[in-house]
Amino acid sequence: MRMWTNQVEASVVPYIVVFLALHVLVDGHFTHQWAVHVEGGKQVADNVARDHGFINRGEIIEDHWHFTHNRVAKRSILPNDERKVRLAVDTRVKWSQQQVAKRRVKRDLALQDSDPKWPSMWYLNRGNGLDMNVIPVWQDGITGKGAVVTILDDGLEKNHPDLVQNYDPMASYDVNSHDSDPSPRYDMIDSNRHGTRCAGEVAATSNNSVCALGIAHGAKVGGVRMLDGDVTDAVEARSLSLNPHHIDIYSASWGPDDDGKTVDGPGEMATRAFVEGVTKGRNGKGSIFVWASGNGGRDQDNCNCDGYTNSIYSLSISSATEHGHVPWYSEACSSTLASTYSSGAVGEKQVVTTDLRFACTSSHTGTSASAPLAAGICALALEANPNLTWRDMQHIVVRTARPENLKAHDWQTNGVGRNVSHSFGYGLMDAHAMVRLARSWKTVPEQNRCEITAPHDQKAIPAKSVVILKLQVTKCEGVAVLEHVQAKLTIFSQRRGDLNIQLTSPMGTRAVLLAHRTHDNSRTGFNNWPFMSVHSWGESPIGVWELEIHNDGRLLANITGWTLVLHGTATNPNEDSTEHPSNNIDNISSNSWKGDEIRKDTLEVEEEVKSTSGCSKLEGQMSLDCLSNGIVQDTSSYHNCPDGYFKNNIDLIKGEIDERFLNNTCGSCHYTCKTCNGSLDYECLTCFPDAVLTNQSPSENYCYPISISWIINAQSMYIMFFLVLFILMTLLFIALLWLLWKLRKNNRYNNLKNHVLGILDKD
Repeated sequence: MRMWTNQVEASVVPYIVVFLALHVLVDGHFTHQWAVHVEGGKQVADNVARDHGFINRGEIIEDHWHFTHNRVAKRSILPNDERKVRLAVDTRVKWSQQQVAKRRVKRDLALQDSDPKWPSMWYLNRGNGLDMNVIPVWQDGITGKGAVVTILDDGLEKNHPDLVQNYDPMASYDVNSHDSDPSPRYDMIDSNRHGTRCAGEVAATSNNSVCALGIAHGAKVGGVRMLDGDVTDAVEARSLSLNPHHIDIYSASWGPDDDGKTVDGPGEMATRAFVEGVTKGRNGKGSIFVWASGNGGRDQDNCNCDGYTNSIYSLSISSATEHGHVPWYSEACSSTLASTYSSGAVGEKQVVTTDLRFACTSSHTGTSASAPLAAGICALALEANPNLTWRDMQHIVVRTARPENLKAHDWQTNGVGRNVSHSFGYGLMDAHAMVRLARSWKTVPEQNRCEITAPHDQKAIPAKSVVILKLQVTKCEGVAVLEHVQAKLTIFSQRRGDLNIQLTSPMGTRAVLLAHRTHDNSRTGFNNWPFMSVHSWGESPIGVWELEIHNDGRLLANITGWTLVLHGTATNPNEDSTEHPSNNIDNISSNSWKGDEIRKDTLEVEEEVKSTSGCSKLEGQMSLDCLSNGIVQDTSSYHNCPDGYFKNNIDLIKGEIDERFLNNTCGSCHYTCKTCNGSLDYECLTCFPDAVLTNQSPSENYCYPISISWIINAQSMYIMFFLVLFILMTLLFIALLWLLWKLRKNNRYNNLKNHVLGILDKD
């Protein structure tokens, strides 16, 4: 019996191995890297490392050291308790932590002057308000001279003929291989081309008859190779804190999975690297962190679930297509500050830049291409005024961004007359306007913060219901003019993706902190997660804040606590500074509002009606703010909804609303659908010409871009492959059990036969 048990156990081992391997792939693995807190300087840290068999790879942040151990597996599903205990009992070690690899994805889409590509650089040379408005800056002699930008990515081809002249070794390092050479690792498919492409957008040399030119072609550029290996908290922190008094701008086009179900952000040391960067970097003026907002639009991801773009310390940048549309990959969220141009649908142009192997490409894509353009524009502003702080830069972006020519259904005017959208932030970055304003800019007053904890201990959110929690702010010491607003929420939910969370300021600006995420089936909810909004920039914090939580699922949810954190200044920064004309309420673009005219008295009327019904009523029009996807429309003319909208169900609308309005309201389709029967991405009826209608089930119809439809088919093939593989392994397992049974039966037969023959021989 024992032999039989051992045989069965041995046959199950492959399944256990497969299970553990899948666990490692999903949840990450323990590495041979440690972060160790040792005070006393490098010599003491070196001694500790040597005594315990480690190699000291250098300082991560102050008094925190990056150790590796050659006798520890680089990938393990279990922590190394032996090393942990030995470090813990060493009195020189204040704290240590074995590093866990994190999943981080690059935010491109993996699609295939005298500078030959200059005519193709449409996002820099179209004019008429349809580019980044950089040519007047160059004509003034501003090219980014004196500014240093580093690209945190998968490496940098430092000897590329269009980069070598501006390459800065002091802004470069290889965190993956622990040396000073950031050159990428080459393979058959050029999988590590991403960093070189981003660097070319910033600082490719001009007028050298090679490829293209960078938007800040006079700036210095470096690269940190940190994505081509295990990405741990220590790796991220070390990258974010590299040479902070030399590097001005860190550009990052990566982050957690953009899959619509991940909630993740910087760890303990990376968070500290951000804080130390903005407080100590650039000799106290603060490091500038430019971040791509994410490419999870197809999966209805929300960049407020990404702790890097959701941080008050990062300048979060989204994308606009050649024709001013929201790209199919774009994530909408309230933490996005502004946008730059990038790729769009089939037929829309992409971004030109340097490529691996001394090459050039015209197909750089996604928010990966947007963030480096923003970093380059910031470098131009720094040449105009090297004394700008990290907060100065954010203020200048807010005041100069252009909303005109950008088409989104959710443009709104905040309490101080600025246009803002969840898809585009405050609009398209304007290089000339930023440089002009930077020249006369006065450093903003000190940033203060006040924290108000809501008195509600716990509040149930029943299925298919909305809970509104109000928080009165009567005093906020040191904060009279708002910058960033954070709502730290702890919410339990049986299905996190069913939640929709909105925050309305005392001046009536509504920010969607979290939109529905159809793929998010997690039961973990949110634990003190700091949702961030920049939509109330410039407003007063005093008054009643409303937190509105929609639970559209079939199960109960609970909010167990929330805290409002208000960041801002005691006085209005640069009160006399001239903003871009489009940031004034008198100059709201007709394109931005799809032809609907907004008047100055809108704000006052809106506030009055919101306080009674939750919906705002305009002269001859109605804005259904009680629906998260409501639109402004003329109630006298629409009997059927136009393309892009669907007829709302009256039963879904709550509140005291005139019956004649209910029969003339349309909700917005998901942006991928041309026509639809609901607001979700799988409720499409027809698609735009650049997409194909794909049936995932009888009730689910998606519009997938033609350029990625093969990926969807490939996913189906992979599913079928693994299903067949599972069936084959199951049959193999059954066959193995049958074979073992036969062998056991044969052994019994042979033993009996030998016994009988033995008796006969004796006779």
